This record gives sequence, C-alpha cells and structure tokens, in this order.
Amino acid sequence: MSDVPTVTELLLARTADQHPGLRFEDRSWSWAEVVRESARHGAALRALLSGQGPPHVGVLADNVPAFAFLLGGAALSGAVLAGLNPTRRGAALARDVRLADCQVVLAERHRLPLLDGLDVPVVDLDGPEWTEALDAAEPAEPVAAQPDDLLMLIYTSGTSGDPKAVRCTHGKIAFPGRMLAERFGLSRADTVYVSMPMFHSNAVMAGWSVGLAAGATIALRRRFSASGFLPDVRRFGATYANYVGRPLSYVLATPHRDDDADNPLRIVYGNEGAEADLAAFGERFGCHVVDAFGSTEGGVGFARTPGTPPGSLGRLTEGVRILHPETGEPCPPARFAEDGSLRNAAEAVGEIVNTAGAGWFAGYYNDPAAEAERMRDGRYHTGDLAYVDADGFCYFAGRLGDWLRVDGENLGTAPIERVLLRHPAIAEAAVYAVPDRVGDAVMAALVLTGDTALTPAGLGEFLAAQPDLGPKQLPRYVRITGELPKTATYKVVKRTLAGEGLHCCDPVWHRPATVPVYETLP
Repeated sequence: MSDVPTVTELLLARTADQHPGLRFEDRSWSWAEVVRESARHGAALRALLSGQGPPHVGVLADNVPAFAFLLGGAALSGAVLAGLNPTRRGAALARDVRLADCQVVLAERHRLPLLDGLDVPVVDLDGPEWTEALDAAEPAEPVAAQPDDLLMLIYTSGTSGDPKAVRCTHGKIAFPGRMLAERFGLSRADTVYVSMPMFHSNAVMAGWSVGLAAGATIALRRRFSASGFLPDVRRFGATYANYVGRPLSYVLATPHRDDDADNPLRIVYGNEGAEADLAAFGERFGCHVVDAFGSTEGGVGFARTPGTPPGSLGRLTEGVRILHPETGEPCPPARFAEDGSLRNAAEAVGEIVNTAGAGWFAGYYNDPAAEAERMRDGRYHTGDLAYVDADGFCYFAGRLGDWLRVDGENLGTAPIERVLLRHPAIAEAAVYAVPDRVGDAVMAALVLTGDTALTPAGLGEFLAAQPDLGPKQLPRYVRITGELPKTATYKVVKRTLAGEGLHCCDPVWHRPATVPVYETLP
C-alpha cells in the first residue's frame, strides 16, 4: 500500500500553505492555519482521553469548523472520531456511542439534550471546558500513521436495522480524495463545497478529503439547504460539490431563474441521484454531474462513464460479479423483450459480489457477525441486487431485503421505481412489500410534485402504457404521501413504510383487478 496516502501526510503537506483552506459563513482559515488548528484540537483530544481503552471520541455536530479541525486533529494525534447521527435519539444514540467504545463525546450545545443520561462524559464544544482544553493544548509531533490505521468510525444509514460502525482507515479516506482530485483536475484554484453531513462517508471521502488532496479551498455549509445551494456556490466561488441521495431533486425543485447557469460550478459528484435529475441538474446549472454507485463500507464501487446507458450503474469492475443468491453461481446476461421488459429476471437478477476480496472494506467495529456476513469465502457481499446486459452494463434492482415474492417470482424494487418516476407528477417513489394471501403484494409510496395532477385513473393509464412494466410489477397499492421517511443522508427507510402498510393516515389507492385500474380505498 505504498502508493496509498494517509490523511496525516495530506495535512502535513499543507503546513506552510497560505492559500485559503477552509471557509465557513464569514470566516476563513489558510491551510497553514487549518493544520495548526488541527494540531491544537488533536492535542486537546489526547488530554481528554484517559489512556485506558481505545482513543475513540464521539462527535455530535453539524458541519462547523470544529468538526473539520477535529478530523484533522484525530489524524495528527492518533485518535479516532466516531461521527454520531443527530437523527438518532435516546437509547438508540446511546447504543451508537457504546458500540464505538467512545471515551468522551464532543457535542455542539444545541445537541446536548440528545445526550441526557449518557453514561459517557460529554463536553460542550461551545463551552468553557473545551475552550480551556484548546487554550492549554500543546501540540506535539504528529503521530505517524499508516494507510491501514483507523481514523473514523462512520455509521451505516440504518435503513434495514441498527446502524453498523464501519471502520474507515486513513487510506480509505485519503485515497479517494486524491483519486477524485486527480480525476477531475482539481487544484488550488478550486473550491470544494461540502453541505452533506460530515458524520457520513460521502462528505468525508467525496468532499473534505478531495479538497484536502487538491489543496483547494473547502467551503462548509452547516446543513444542506436547497434554497441556499446556488447562493452559496456563487458566494464561495464553488467549482465542485458532492451529494448523496435526493439533494439534486430538492435543488431542482427551487424556482427557476434565467441566470441559473451563471455560476462557477464545474463538477458535481455523488451517488444515488435519480436518473432524470442528473441531466436536468447539469443542464440547468451549467455543470457536469457524475453519479457513482457505492456504500459506506467501500467493498464495491461503480462510476457512470461516457456511453453508459440511461439507468445503468456502469460496467462491472474487475473481480465484481452478479451471483445468484441461492446457487452462488454467476447470473447469465439479462434478456429483454422488444418492449424493453426483462424476460429472465429469475435467473439474471443476483447479488453484486466482489469475488476478488474486500476492496476498501476494513470491517465493522464491534460487530463480528455482521462482518462475517459481508465477507464470506473471501468475497465481499454487498446485499445489493442487479443484473447485467449483454454489453456488460450493470443495472441496480434493489436490496436483498427489498426483494418481493409475487406469485412465486422474485422482483426487485428499483426497476418499478424507475418506471414510476417517469411520470411528471411523481417526485419520489418507494416500492416495498406488504403481505398478500401468499407471498407479497407490491405497494408504492409516492410524493407528488404538485405541478401536474395525478388521479387514480391517470396513474392506471400511465402504467398501462409502460411497455417494460410486467403484470407482476404493477403496484397493488399506491400510497400518496407528503414525505417519505428518510435518514439524515436522504435514504428512504422502507421498513417504516412496510410496517405501516395500508394502516396509514395517507390516501391509499387499490388495484382490485389484474389490470392497472385504481380506486381509493375507503
């Protein structure tokens, strides 16, 4: 791993750099000041740690400068940050703190009530104890780091159960930062805009570390704001921005202006963006949007390169295969009917598996059972379903836990969602299983744009006209809701929707026959 950098190395390379390194609201720090502040925060961290047990520190904060300085401080001092999710509450949040073996938790003052009753010391980032610790800190020589050394614990989104603490090493954070900076030609002349939450891997690996590796200016936004996105881009002179999930959709939903494309933004990079939003965002704001496929674990990654068909994740990378979940054998290529529908889903849809090994997956902290489930027979199992066409392009079909069993046939949810999102009245769609007499029934929750009306009859007519939507894929139930339940990183929590089923406060449309004709349930 001699060609893999560490975050410590990337930081120390900026020790004498007077170029602006960090901007937040009306404040600015040069890179040299960022390194000094990081060293001071690192020394304060070491002073707080007892010396007993792992040097793990929980952080519960928005995207404020202290978070960036703590991340740099951990890299220079050998500490490990556990980024805590503020949408977690009570016993769930306390569980996350204990799982990470945090010796202390640093929190912004407005987050302190979330930690009431915690049996781990809590320090107010805005209070005198932390201020005095920083004032008394005496930066020492940086602790030498190796690419495999642990730097952060970043929790999975928890869409399918309790979040797992993913081990994020120096190499896992620094390598993609340098790779993306080189790929997009970023330099000191650029500004990297980071508005995704820094407790999540996207902000750290596709945002903060990219700016660090390039020597660009990093502009932090406390929390993402759709209405504030374009004003921030112009204010900071942002040329690069990262995203995860639905933020592009939210920005696109803001009122159009004739001068939307008059901005410095050049590259927008992220993952899980809606297919229709990628081109629309690039056209409206005059930038290039690159959507990739990956996870916090980092075991497998895809990138949509030029020539990738619409809806595809890209080509399979070396060692990555689609394996049938029951037999473990490679799935044959997908076959399509003239109308575009998938003819051999039962044999073509399988799990995305890295047969070459773990990739960047460094394991889960304190969860050997989950780690063993991911790594079986020396292979990394993503838990994601997909199929591959004859040209080698891969298409996402949902999660293993999302698989529906309808009339004896396994169905992925993602293809159904893609069809629903073609309708101009539908802004968001989530497809999930609800119990049927035997097996599952398909249910969809829809958030409407408000620009175009949608009626039960209109939805039925639209679905009947979609040639690539098979009879078993037709939603039996359709829930019209104002908002889908999401994690802090904009991932839909389908288990909440499935748990509510038909017993919700929203209108539900029902298809009583095999044809797509809907009526409102009483």
